[in-house]
Amino acid sequence: MTVDFVVCNCTIVTPAGRTPDAGVAVEDGTIVAVGRTDCLPDADRVLDAEGNVLVPGIVDCHIHNREPGLEYKEDWESATRAAAAGGVTTVVGMPNTDPVIDRPDHLELKFERGEASAHVDFQSYAVVTSENLDQISAIDEAGALGYKIFLGSTVGDVPPPGDGEILEAMERIAETGKRLGFHEENGDIIDYYTAAFKAEGRNDPIDHSHSRPVIAEREAVERMITFAEETGTKIHMFHVSSGSAAEAVARGKDRGVDVTAETTPHYLWFTEDVMREKGNVARVQPPIRDADERERLWSVGVDDGVIDCIATDHAPHTPEEKKVDDPFGNTWDAISGFVGLETEVPAMLTFVDQGRLTLEEWVRRHSTRPAQVWGMYPQKGSLQVGTDADFTIVDPTLEWTLADRADLHSKNCVTPFEGESFTGKAVTTVVRGEVVAEDGTVVGETGYGSRVDVD
Repeated sequence: MTVDFVVCNCTIVTPAGRTPDAGVAVEDGTIVAVGRTDCLPDADRVLDAEGNVLVPGIVDCHIHNREPGLEYKEDWESATRAAAAGGVTTVVGMPNTDPVIDRPDHLELKFERGEASAHVDFQSYAVVTSENLDQISAIDEAGALGYKIFLGSTVGDVPPPGDGEILEAMERIAETGKRLGFHEENGDIIDYYTAAFKAEGRNDPIDHSHSRPVIAEREAVERMITFAEETGTKIHMFHVSSGSAAEAVARGKDRGVDVTAETTPHYLWFTEDVMREKGNVARVQPPIRDADERERLWSVGVDDGVIDCIATDHAPHTPEEKKVDDPFGNTWDAISGFVGLETEVPAMLTFVDQGRLTLEEWVRRHSTRPAQVWGMYPQKGSLQVGTDADFTIVDPTLEWTLADRADLHSKNCVTPFEGESFTGKAVTTVVRGEVVAEDGTVVGETGYGSRVDVD
C-alpha cells in the first residue's frame, strides 16, 4: 500500500500522552494510520520531522479577521496567512465586521470571502443583538459555529441586548444545540468609569485598564452563568483575563452549568505593568490585569483546569490607530487589540519550557478542547483515523526573539510581544494533508482553506 503523504520521525503528543519515533499517514487529506515510523506505509511524499514534536492542528477559536468591510486592518487571506505561519490550522472569525454578522446573508458573505482566500480552515460566529432575535434559527441553519453577545462596549460598538432579550436569545439558542459566547464585561460599570476618568483628565494607558475593573468582568460572568442555569443554554466566556473571573467560572461549573472558558497568552504572560512599559500598544479589552490576578488566573484557570481553551483575540489595527508613534499619549484616542496568531504557539511552548504546564496539557487546551467546545471534534483537534490530517509540528527547544513586528504576516502587526523572547516555535503547518507553511514561510495556496462543517 502506498499513501499520499507520510510525516515520520517525530514525537506525537496528544492529551493522552506521547509516542516517540512515530508518524502519521495521510490519504485524500485524511488520516489513515498513526504509529511507529517503521510501521507506516510507503508514501508519494515523505516529510522527515527530524525529531520534532507533532500535535493535532492548533485551533484558534477567537480571531478578528476584519472581513467583510474592514479589510484595511486585516482580511481572510492575511489573517490565515499569519495563522499558517504561526502553526494554526483552524481559526474562527468574530462577527463585529461591517456589516456585522447578524443574519444569514451576512454570514454567507463571510463564508464566501473565506472560501476564496483563506490559507487554513475556518468558521465564524454570529452576533446576537436586540434586532435579530428572530434570526437565530435561520443563522443556525446557515451554518454558524455558534453565537456571541457583546455585553460591554468594544471595537465596532455592537450594542448589547437587554437582560430580558438575552434570556430570550438563550432560550432560542438552546433549541439549536449550539453554544453562546460572551464578551463578558458589564457595560454600565465600564461606561461609568470611562466617563469619570475622562472628566478627571486621567488619560494614561493604565487609566484605560483601570476604567474596566475586574468586578465588571466577574459580575458579567456570574450573571450569564445564572441566566444559563435558568435556560439550560451552553455558554462560553471569551478572553477571561483575571483570576476572579476564572473563579466565577469554576463556581458555575460546580453548579452543573455547561460553561466553558478561554484565556489568551497575553493574559498569562504580561501584567498591567506592560501598560507602563509599552503603553497603548498593549491596550486591550478586557485589559491585562495586575500580578495577583494573573497568578490566580494561572492557579485556578490553568492548574485547576477551569480554563478550557487557549485563543488569541487576534485583533489587528493600523499603527496609527494604536498610536504607535506616541504610545503614552491620550489613551482615549487609541484603540484596543493587537495581533497574536504568530506568537500564541511560541508563548505556550515557552510556558511548557518553564514548567508551567506539560505538552499534553497545552495540546488539550489549544487543539482538542477548542474543537470539542465548538462542535468540530474529532474532525479537528484529534489524530484519529478518518479525521482531517491537520498537524502542527513544533521545535520545543528553539530559542528566538521577536525582534521586529514587521516579520509577522498580518496586514498590521502591532503587538506587545515585540521584543519578547521565546523557547519553542511552529516549524511546519499541515492542513488536510497539505503543507501550508514551513519554517515561517507560507507555501500554501490562497483559497485552499475551507469552511468547517458543523451540525
